[in-house]
Amino acid sequence: MGIETALANRKGKEFCELPKVTNSNSKTRKNRRRYKKMSPVQKLFEMCKEVFTAGATGVVPPPEDIQRLQSVLDVMKPEDVGLTPELPYFRANAGSRTPAITYLHLHECENFSMGIFCLPPSGVIPLHNHPGMTVFSKLLFGTMHIKSYDWVVDVPSNTSATVNSSQDTTTSDVRLAKVKVDSDFTAPCNASILYPADGGNMHCFTAVTACAVLDVLGPPYSDPDGRHCTYYHDRPFSDFSGTLAIFLLGSNENVHSFLPLPNSEFSTLVLFGISVDGVAVPEEEKESHAWLQEREILPEDLAVVGAPYRGPKIVN
Repeated sequence: MGIETALANRKGKEFCELPKVTNSNSKTRKNRRRYKKMSPVQKLFEMCKEVFTAGATGVVPPPEDIQRLQSVLDVMKPEDVGLTPELPYFRANAGSRTPAITYLHLHECENFSMGIFCLPPSGVIPLHNHPGMTVFSKLLFGTMHIKSYDWVVDVPSNTSATVNSSQDTTTSDVRLAKVKVDSDFTAPCNASILYPADGGNMHCFTAVTACAVLDVLGPPYSDPDGRHCTYYHDRPFSDFSGTLAIFLLGSNENVHSFLPLPNSEFSTLVLFGISVDGVAVPEEEKESHAWLQEREILPEDLAVVGAPYRGPKIVN
């Protein structure tokens, strides 16, 4: 989530190939027996090594590999990584306006990273992105609200619009996004997956109760490789003044124009919507869209501290 790199900037060691075995069936059986004896977190580590072999920005693992990794994460429990809700990381701090979030670093190499965010009640990880990355998030315990967005395609960035407020001001560098998820999740539940351009690439986590989420990022954040974590403000679509737009829906086309209406060959079904800076959204879809604006500095409400991982050892 961008915080991992600052807390632990370590690269993984290169792995040497094992000598070839002539009996492939024997080797397969031996590997299966070895895999069954592994701890759950070791299984996760081994699976990540297999799935994230490319380690390149924007490269999504094949669907079968996505499913394999998700199946490992789906069955993981807090005790598999040495966590219990009674640990001090999860205690509410009545004297703090911004509850501190604890990050437990498990592993990071050039291809992937593994880590756990421990959130006390009301803890928040602000809205941020995952450029060119495939991310798995497994809620280990507790209840968390997740709100995520994907960019609306074919809409220009660096849009200028006027904010609806007592003092009209111009806001630049905003971009239209569509809500992907806006729900509470309670463990046990399956791992969620986001992709470079789908699945809710920008997301925000809010702890409804004390909770822990295990994150797997492939590849991890890396400024030199263009994978920089960016934080955003999200503003409702209606926060920006706009123009009434008309959507004319024909049998084979979907066009929109501004008043006054031209003579049209299309069907008479008409939908009203709002257009901002030439970007039009039907009226009934306004609530599912928002304008995202980059934050120039790290959010003031983000307080993250690192702590040592004390769960089962991961053997590299």
